[in-house]
Amino acid sequence: MLYAVIMAGGSGTRFWPWSRKKMPKQLLKITGQETMIKQTVDRIIDEIPPENIYVVTTSTLAESIEQELSQIPAKNIISEPFGRNTAACIGLAATIISKRDSNAIMAVMTADHIIEPPDLFLKALKCAEELATEKNTLITFGIKPTEPSVNYGYIQRKEDVINRQDFLVYDVKCFTEKPDRITAENFLKSGVYYWNSGIFVWSVNTILENIKALMPDLYQGLERIGKSLETPDEPSVIYHEYGRFDNISIDYGIMEKASNVKIIAADFTWDDVGSWLAVERLNKSDENGNTILGKHCGFNTQGNIIIGDNERLITTINVSDMIIVNTKDVTMVCNKNSAEDIKKLTELLKEKGYSCYI
Repeated sequence: MLYAVIMAGGSGTRFWPWSRKKMPKQLLKITGQETMIKQTVDRIIDEIPPENIYVVTTSTLAESIEQELSQIPAKNIISEPFGRNTAACIGLAATIISKRDSNAIMAVMTADHIIEPPDLFLKALKCAEELATEKNTLITFGIKPTEPSVNYGYIQRKEDVINRQDFLVYDVKCFTEKPDRITAENFLKSGVYYWNSGIFVWSVNTILENIKALMPDLYQGLERIGKSLETPDEPSVIYHEYGRFDNISIDYGIMEKASNVKIIAADFTWDDVGSWLAVERLNKSDENGNTILGKHCGFNTQGNIIIGDNERLITTINVSDMIIVNTKDVTMVCNKNSAEDIKKLTELLKEKGYSCYI
């Protein structure tokens, strides 16, 4: 049976000041009328019943996410005492699901991606579920790159291919972290590299076996957590073990080292909504190329992203290629070419004693 694990613990600092510690990107309505995490659940709920959908988040966000996802059983909101990256997050979810269903197939996704159309994504999940049921395989989805992006990780496929349910499936040759521009251009020209979507499918047994082989310390901690589940000791054991886990991603800890990894060439539209520039991609612009969410008036204003609300007016004169975000307590102005530096700005705020604005 197929289960979904939605990772929703990130802080979304690249969307500051709209996103904050207690209201990160996944709880914002960046595209459409629903929050990003609600869109993620709505995308899969016709195929995966609510009782089989799990969300892993931080203790700070658990209550807000529980309120936002009223259709998901409260017990399926898994709270991490603190962040330890995706290897620990996925290992914890696999341990919990395995106790309920030792034959479970587990689809892992994040709470803040845009995927269209949903029916094609569900078809791809079914393909991956079939592969994971047949073989002890770790499956990821690769997105065909449309530009030489330096903001994504890449996956190189091998040449041999099989066709499964109209999807091309390859063995993975290697993973590459975010490359420099020239390397990304070469990847794009080669035709054998895909963007790493961060979406995975495997059986709980297969992922736990790989954690045992490749991350034995994590596995031992998960075993201790597994023994404590549904006992009075569960919260304290999880807290204690998390304090000992390394801060490692599932890509680095498992996927880059495992030998039984396959990639499905996905043909759905995917966007990781990784920065304010995604708002420009995903919303309509006006006749001057401005993407405006809120109330704005100005002249000689071109190519900007302007974010506010319908109460406070934002005005501009002779402004171009800027990100302007206004909230009730912060105004941020940033050149679009420096969008990736917003995370650095939040670090500077901490240094300067302005943590209350993060």
